[in-house]
Amino acid sequence: MSDIEGFAPLVSTNAEILILGSMPGVASLLKQQYYGHPGNAFWPIMGALFAAYPELGYQQRKEILLENGVAVWDVLQSCKRLGSLDSNIELSSITINDFTSFFDEYQLIRHVYFNGGMAEKVYKKHILPILNKRFSYLEYQRLPSTSPAFASLRLEQKIAAWKVIKLDMIK
Repeated sequence: MSDIEGFAPLVSTNAEILILGSMPGVASLLKQQYYGHPGNAFWPIMGALFAAYPELGYQQRKEILLENGVAVWDVLQSCKRLGSLDSNIELSSITINDFTSFFDEYQLIRHVYFNGGMAEKVYKKHILPILNKRFSYLEYQRLPSTSPAFASLRLEQKIAAWKVIKLDMIK
């Protein structure tokens, strides 16, 4: 088992939505990039939604998301895990990120989207119970995982499901 540290949030003061993963995989950690595995559908989806296409440089993709009010972070600050799969996270080793301070600082965020089931499960178990009631305005939704390990949906189906983000931003 390896000790893994997550990334700082990708966020700006105009962020309206937050996309939460669980913990970066091995390829992402090596590249020091969110969703750095070439088989991960995150950037193709962000390309379809916001023109943050995978073929653009990482810095440019990040800037496009920030300009569109999209923040990206992970539920876990650190953990022990063998490989990249969420199922290999040693649950007794997890440290969660400080969401109270995060939501205090980025007060325009109204929607939180979970990139898959593990992020949602850990957030609801470890974070939701300790969040102050003043954050009760937050709306939550789980979206299909962009991980290459979640292959039961085709890219087109994942994009269709993730379009809810754009719809919620219009409201």
